[in-house]
Amino acid sequence: MPRLALYAIAVCVLAAVAAVVSFAQGSWLGIVWILLLGVSSNIAWYYVRKAKNDRAAKESGQG
Repeated sequence: MPRLALYAIAVCVLAAVAAVVSFAQGSWLGIVWILLLGVSSNIAWYYVRKAKNDRAAKESGQG
């Protein structure tokens, strides 16, 4: 798995924890964490798909 995807997944997990803590304390700042969670999950998904497509293109080009 690409390194950037792993970093984005780590940000996803941390943003989810921060959102839960924020909402548990009664703060609406958790909405910002939810938005960050969405962006970072899309980034992770992009890099995972990009690596998969690059691998498939490399295999089909050699074969």
